[in-house]
Amino acid sequence: MGNTLILAEKPSVAKNIAEALHIKGKQDGYFEGNNYIVTWAFGHLLELYDAKDYDSKMAKWRMENFPFIPASFQYKVKSNPKNRTKPDFGAQKQLKTVHSLMKRRDVESIVSACDYDREGQLIGDSIIYKQKPSKPVYRLLLNEWTPEGVKEAIGKLKPNEEMRPLLHAGMSRQWADWVIGINLTSVATLKFQKGKGKALNIGRVLLPTLKIIYDRDEEIKHFKPEEYFKLNATFLTKDEQTYEGTYVDNKKEKFKDRASLDQIQQLIHNQQATIVDKQVDKKKEFPPFLFNLSNLQGFITHKYRGWSSDKVLKVAQSLYEKKLITYPRTSSVALDESLVGKTAKVLKVHSEGLPYQDEIKFMRTKRVFNNQKVESHSAIIPTYLKPKRLTRDEEIIHTAIKNRFIMQFMPVAEYEQTKIITKIQDEQVKGHFLSKGKVQLVEGWKKIENIESKDTILPKVNQDDQVEVKGSKVTSHMTKPPKPHTEKTLLKVMETCGRNVKETDDSEEMLGSILAGYSIGTPATRAETIKKLKDIGYITTDKKNLVCTSLGNRLVETFPVKDLFDLEFTGRLEKTLSDIEKNKVPRNDFLNLVFSFTRESVEQIKNEQDIIINEVSSTRKTNEVLGKCPLCGQGVVETSKGFGCKNWKKGCKFTIWKNDKFLATMKKKPNKTMVKSLLKSDVAYVKGLTSKKGKKFNAYLRYEKNKDNDYFSWKMEFKK
Repeated sequence: MGNTLILAEKPSVAKNIAEALHIKGKQDGYFEGNNYIVTWAFGHLLELYDAKDYDSKMAKWRMENFPFIPASFQYKVKSNPKNRTKPDFGAQKQLKTVHSLMKRRDVESIVSACDYDREGQLIGDSIIYKQKPSKPVYRLLLNEWTPEGVKEAIGKLKPNEEMRPLLHAGMSRQWADWVIGINLTSVATLKFQKGKGKALNIGRVLLPTLKIIYDRDEEIKHFKPEEYFKLNATFLTKDEQTYEGTYVDNKKEKFKDRASLDQIQQLIHNQQATIVDKQVDKKKEFPPFLFNLSNLQGFITHKYRGWSSDKVLKVAQSLYEKKLITYPRTSSVALDESLVGKTAKVLKVHSEGLPYQDEIKFMRTKRVFNNQKVESHSAIIPTYLKPKRLTRDEEIIHTAIKNRFIMQFMPVAEYEQTKIITKIQDEQVKGHFLSKGKVQLVEGWKKIENIESKDTILPKVNQDDQVEVKGSKVTSHMTKPPKPHTEKTLLKVMETCGRNVKETDDSEEMLGSILAGYSIGTPATRAETIKKLKDIGYITTDKKNLVCTSLGNRLVETFPVKDLFDLEFTGRLEKTLSDIEKNKVPRNDFLNLVFSFTRESVEQIKNEQDIIINEVSSTRKTNEVLGKCPLCGQGVVETSKGFGCKNWKKGCKFTIWKNDKFLATMKKKPNKTMVKSLLKSDVAYVKGLTSKKGKKFNAYLRYEKNKDNDYFSWKMEFKK
């Protein structure tokens, strides 16, 4: 019997597959045993050619060379990140290993086990078909890497040809981003940037995301606060109990005219009133839907300081590869109906030992199991494996996913809402006073994360009861500007292409947008886009808020290709990619649209006025002299690694290293102020040193030359 070769996307996943198939034999670049060989990629082993690989004249950016669109797209071994002219040694070696295993005579079939998404399909197919295999190729499709999941999926392999639409979507995305990125980044940099340095980065997903933040910044900047007034009254019941009410007239409780409220306040002073209506309703509160990636990123970045969407994805990916959660790069908030049995088992595992275990009941509900609300992958849930050792970060993400999952099977929370309408007996007072009370009756799923409900308790009164006005107050308020975007709110707009920006997880309209494929980027790329906007300096963070930099503002206001900022335009492109994936649209229609858009955009930029969007300072900074060298009298300057004498080429040894070991023991690094003081006064007063026990202290430090050589040592003093 021959062997089956399985290609995984990463070494960690290959290890999971080998463990599930009880393969013990580890070789150089693969596992082998039990009629299986399991090998791996490191993500993309191949990448698209650079422009200069097609044509040597493209090695230098010249306006006349653009637009540049290759007749056919070629792939090469991934470049070494430190030297782009050479291939990455590890990638090259592993590619040879995979291809030699494919050629082995005892290998009868090949299985691509890369991630079940368009990027995973592209990774697997680019590696496998580079070799032009004569053996049948199959596809392993699964949502989790648990032993049971792997064994089950191996029994349901699909012919890889059936995944062609997914590959075409992956290639189309990759080629489109290459063409738009290479052409518009190059031409925009040549046209709108002065000085050499980082390019002016232009991208299909980058610019509309920047525009969302820019638009919110502009709303805030041009917001004009307006004053409004409210009238509140305190009523006294026959039982000497009080309650508050807000004045409402024509369904309005905010008034621009204070004088009218002042007049009503005078009219109601010490007046009698009647309770004309009392309504008591029981309301249900359902738990928020299961997590998709965007909702998980939003939840974590909002709840915990120091988390970015990018970090959430990295930690979730780690949990996925450790077999502890299902596939994280999903846009769905429900589970496929075929997962009912598996889900019941997962719930049983994670319910054990919980203080509210008796309240957890497995049920098949449309809210959790709904094929209409599943796009490619189900929502993120834990697997049946309980974690043994987790980092603090992994624990935060795993607990959030586990809690959100268990919530679905806890009792629905219930509260009682009471509305009382109180009418003043004086007919000159046209409106009424509205009072609202709320009492939590059933805590239900809120127990899991100790979500406290604020109760507002009203006294026991009945319709037609007489009450008395005890006091009243007119209060002044100002309308508030919209809040700056956070990663949570930005992800929501990106996910739904701006179609529904209410911050509710239960919006049907939001789900509709996601399922139709209208979005900016994919769950997998949104975090990367936000990180890139920060890294290239188009946006910055202020606590949790995201705001445009002056460069980001200039780009939005000046860059002429306005379609690239348009959410609808980008949403349509993403929707077309989604349709290619579903075999509804041929990829050439999409690519021809992108290529013609790129050609037109390049011409538009070329014909634009010469405006500087970004000026890169080309003058090198002259190093500030911090003081005289105690050995030779030359100037001491800052370098990347320390503070040293300019005369070092002639052998002067004076240096204070930035990673100085003595200072590092006290969690301190030398800075300019410290060095200047040492050179001027032979001593520096240093605050915030840390003792071995972790206590902060201040001290005087000296940096003195040793008697027997040219090296220096630290001395510490404490002066009163």
